[in-house]
Amino acid sequence: MLLAVASVIVMAACGGSGSGGGGGSMSTITSVAVTCSPSTIQYGQTSQCSATVMGTGSFSSTVTWTASAGSISASGLFTAPSGGNVSLLVIVTATSTQDTTKSGMANITVNPVQQANNVVPVVVDLGPDPQNAPTVDTPYVTITICVPGTNTCQTIDHVEVDTGSPGLRIVSSVLTIPLPKQNNLDECLVFLDGYVWGPVATADITVAGEKASSVPVQIMIPSTGSPPVPSSCSSQSMGPNGNEGGSVDTFGANALIGVGLFQQDCPACTTSPPPDAYYDCSGSSCNPTTVSLAQQVTNPVSLFAADNNGVLIQLPAVPDGGSATVNGSLIFGIGTQSNNALGSAMVYPTDNVGNFTTTFNGTSYPASFIDSGSNGLFFLDSKTTGIPACAKPVNTWYCPSTSPDNLTAVNQGSNGQSGPPTNFSIEDASNLLNTNNSAFSTLGGPNPGSFDWGLSFFFGKSVFTAIENKSTPGGAGPYWAY
Repeated sequence: MLLAVASVIVMAACGGSGSGGGGGSMSTITSVAVTCSPSTIQYGQTSQCSATVMGTGSFSSTVTWTASAGSISASGLFTAPSGGNVSLLVIVTATSTQDTTKSGMANITVNPVQQANNVVPVVVDLGPDPQNAPTVDTPYVTITICVPGTNTCQTIDHVEVDTGSPGLRIVSSVLTIPLPKQNNLDECLVFLDGYVWGPVATADITVAGEKASSVPVQIMIPSTGSPPVPSSCSSQSMGPNGNEGGSVDTFGANALIGVGLFQQDCPACTTSPPPDAYYDCSGSSCNPTTVSLAQQVTNPVSLFAADNNGVLIQLPAVPDGGSATVNGSLIFGIGTQSNNALGSAMVYPTDNVGNFTTTFNGTSYPASFIDSGSNGLFFLDSKTTGIPACAKPVNTWYCPSTSPDNLTAVNQGSNGQSGPPTNFSIEDASNLLNTNNSAFSTLGGPNPGSFDWGLSFFFGKSVFTAIENKSTPGGAGPYWAY
């Protein structure tokens, strides 16, 4: 497993230009914003960073620069380390010299000079808007989308990797290219904590060296967009978040790439009467409609020319208390290249909706699953586990009285074969979420009647997701293996 953890803090001298009177009683610093260009470089290359200091009165615009790896000069010129074989996420910080409580951050991705054609770097960090809407336990990659058959393209970073759903979904405000829409087709997709809504379009998708052409994707729009969200969509969600796809901050990502167990997202939508998933929208009127598999939002991995039978996510272990950032890999294919062999991983087949069985304290829970798009370990409830929920406003998480609380469960595939015990721990979420860390293996919350093995489960493991009806050395998908 290729790992890299940025651990060097480099302090540079003060940079920028003063605007007079720093520290005077009538002057204050209100904010510091940082930009770095380019934001993606290779080892040994440079990126120029600049800081914009805002304030009142005769304030000082000077800042002190730090970087979590490499080096940065007094003028904000960042130089990446000279070598490495896995991508790094470097956090560059500018701190006001007048008021050291005010700072701004920007991310720079440092890639190896050469990368295997089926590997894309994964980073777990605080998300695309860390100051206003920080995220936790969310894995991100960078992809390129194009208008089909053209060179009109856009590169999008902070695309969430989700093994719990199929298909690419893009926040509409992020798009800068005109993806062609599929007639009047819109989609409602319901998650555990909310839903997303918006039209279906087509795009060419490139990730690492892999490409899928003319893929149906979803453009997620706000509830006030056109067409408006039908009540038959919004009423399906039992989660607290409502329409999550209306903005980057509410979604926690610029886009989501679903690389899960299935090729399309609604097999039941091919026959009548259709479920409330796909809609034929004319003007402001939207009605549920049948839609062929070829028109549905599709797992792009299944359309790659090669390495198209599943994915492997590799993330390093993180300590109790969490880590600031984590760097890992999303590897396409299972048993198709030397870097994605199953090895000693045990295969856990799923049923036709993607579930297997988790047994905890002698009770079996057959509606359990593995999902990198869930930002924690969500399982059962306080009455069943004996683990109290946190106080508001973080009452959707567990806060055990003894932290960490060490637990054990056993997972079993749909073939009836059980794996070895899975040991996991839960820490007090109110303490974890009060840090500046983004990656936690011990973050958990309630999910009555089921185990949702979210991203916390992935740390320190190689987790495979095999796509339905695709041949692999471990048999045809759908299955998980680890």
